[in-house]
Amino acid sequence: MARARKTITPDPYAKPIAKPLPPEKSLPGKLQQFQSPTRANFELVSPYGAAGDQPKAIEELTEGFKNGEQFQTLLGVTGSGKTFTMANVIKNVGKPTLILTHNKTLAAQLYQEFKAFFPHNAVEYFVSYYDYFQPEAYIPHTDTFIEKDASINDEIDKLRLRATANLLTRRDVIIVASVSCIYGLGSPSEYFDLMVRIKKGDVYDRDKILHDLVRIQYTRNDFSLERGSFRVHGDVIEIHPSYDEEGLRIELFGDEVDRLVRFNIITGEVTQEMDEMTIAPAKHFVTKEEGRAGILQRMQVELTERLAELDKEGKVLESARLSSRTRYDMEMIRETGQCSGIENYSRIIENRAPGTRPFTLIDYFGDDWLLMIDESHVSIPQVGGMAEGDKSRKTTLVQYGFRLPCALDNRPMNFAEFEYMYPKQVLFVSATPGDYELKKTGGVVTEQINRPTGLLDPKIEMFPIKGQMDVLLYRIEEVVKNGDRVLVTTLTKKMAQDLTDFFVEAGIRARYLHSDIKTLERHELIRGLRTGEFDVLVGINLLREGLDLPEVSMVAILDADKEGFLRNYRSLIQTMGRASRNVNGTVLLFADNMTDSLEKAITETARRRAVQEEFNKEHGITPKSVTRKLEDDLRINDPLGDIGDDSVDDWEEDGNGIRPMEPLQPSSRRKTKDERRKKGSNYSKRAENAKLSAAVGATATRHPRPGTLSGVNSGEDQSSKLEDLERQMKEAAARLDFEEAARLRDIIRGMK
Repeated sequence: MARARKTITPDPYAKPIAKPLPPEKSLPGKLQQFQSPTRANFELVSPYGAAGDQPKAIEELTEGFKNGEQFQTLLGVTGSGKTFTMANVIKNVGKPTLILTHNKTLAAQLYQEFKAFFPHNAVEYFVSYYDYFQPEAYIPHTDTFIEKDASINDEIDKLRLRATANLLTRRDVIIVASVSCIYGLGSPSEYFDLMVRIKKGDVYDRDKILHDLVRIQYTRNDFSLERGSFRVHGDVIEIHPSYDEEGLRIELFGDEVDRLVRFNIITGEVTQEMDEMTIAPAKHFVTKEEGRAGILQRMQVELTERLAELDKEGKVLESARLSSRTRYDMEMIRETGQCSGIENYSRIIENRAPGTRPFTLIDYFGDDWLLMIDESHVSIPQVGGMAEGDKSRKTTLVQYGFRLPCALDNRPMNFAEFEYMYPKQVLFVSATPGDYELKKTGGVVTEQINRPTGLLDPKIEMFPIKGQMDVLLYRIEEVVKNGDRVLVTTLTKKMAQDLTDFFVEAGIRARYLHSDIKTLERHELIRGLRTGEFDVLVGINLLREGLDLPEVSMVAILDADKEGFLRNYRSLIQTMGRASRNVNGTVLLFADNMTDSLEKAITETARRRAVQEEFNKEHGITPKSVTRKLEDDLRINDPLGDIGDDSVDDWEEDGNGIRPMEPLQPSSRRKTKDERRKKGSNYSKRAENAKLSAAVGATATRHPRPGTLSGVNSGEDQSSKLEDLERQMKEAAARLDFEEAARLRDIIRGMK
């Protein structure tokens, strides 16, 4: 039977719905300067002073900014105290500062360090607040619509709100942020105008205050004063700001404000008497009541235009779908000022032109601020890769009538827009600056090679791949006997998990760390390594930039000759640097070939080591290991105990999707020798041989999978089944298999 020729007609959906604008035309609007550009007074507190190359670097960078240089690069080796240098530059420049980094683990560490350096100033933490995020999506070929499903971390949301509130009310602000800072946020002008300001002695109608609180999304709860709520007892109004740990109390005498205080939510104890009080909105996306009519009118205009386009194309279903969904959202906005997915109408709410980008955290800084990009060789490319992330998904939603075209303008900044927003002072910080940073500074860098402690770059030893497990086990045993720790890097998650299982079976206390481990648990793992809960941490790409682990004296890099992103020159230098905070720092490279990247990394390490030895000799310095106390963990309540963070192979993608966490390591199920052989692991045969020759004692305690109780069959346990299904659902959502995620979601709902 002859096959019929299929007539190919132009797809009406393929036409561009929105045209991209150049960065100078895509600005969301001119903003007012919320704080007068006076010098910010930062009070740097540190038990030690600048040493090594720090004094020279601080002076050069400060003078450079004073002389009008816009871009500067700090090339600081690992352990040279780049953070302390950055803190001194912030103090000397005296401007609100955004510190952008690529990794939430590093962001948490920097937040703690700057919080310790500036205890009397506002140091804030701004990262994606999603514990789990399944984006709204439509799959045309199966006609499947996946509703948005998300879990917001309440504590991180509080920190984000506190960051924006401080930016609009004071100058001495330092914000440590991930790439989340280039994603859409509510209009800072609207946010600023909606703040409720109360002064002691002024006359206010009580009902007017209550109305204003409701207008900025606070809810009344006279029984439990939860975050983002208020309660009223006669002439006393108590508010729990969405961004603060303490409460605010307004005491009225008639219509006059008699007293303003801050108080402890738990004990009720007054902590501060106040003369004036500013209450910021409970959410970033809020609207003025008097502006809702205009918003609804603009929504109606865009809806009418889009419906006309769909009707002209004969798309009856899409037209009816869009009309129903949009009118429902309009009704919700009319009555409450909010609706599900209101961020998709941000362009209409803010009355921006089509194609313009949304407001972001960067817009809250105004015109006079300082930008520091930490680990810029990774952070800069990451920013550049965010813009296209959700474009395809949203285009499909618009084409098939699920969203108005304005949803396409709820997007992250593209790189051209990010560059356009550069302030007058930008500092790139990296041990291995990229080509972009060097081009911006004309190849000029401020070097910080000599460490305050006199520590040298680690010694490098190379071994062939054959027999590497025997070598590794022997060297790990030596390091552990000395009370030090070990990092081992592999190329894949599977290899990391298999190698961890092998180490555990060989009697070595080991854990693994990769992108499927949720943000806050990463911090716990690093702390556990430092405190000695285990001795070996196996990773892929997270054991690199910024990790401050003075207890680690050995780093082993497996498959070091496999050229690629994980084994290029910069990656090798960064990974080697993890051993440079210990006087016994050593790097083991397992490779059969000397690649260009390996040769370059070894040569550069040798050059730095020679410079450091000469500096130590000249100044009579004896190297000694770094001693760094264990700060308190960044305690952030995590309501979902088995959910991952929004990393995609260690590159954050804030706002586009959250990767679920795999079972806690090591796996509670031990693999047999036959199973390992069947899996064909790169380490299988060598691991077995090494295990026999190592003559190591009993196996270390193993950790169960999340939700699996010791000694209980998970197939008979209802809650374990639910947790396992939820984990599978989140894994499916992370790999964009929305049909499978929806199927599992329905099963879970049925079981509940």
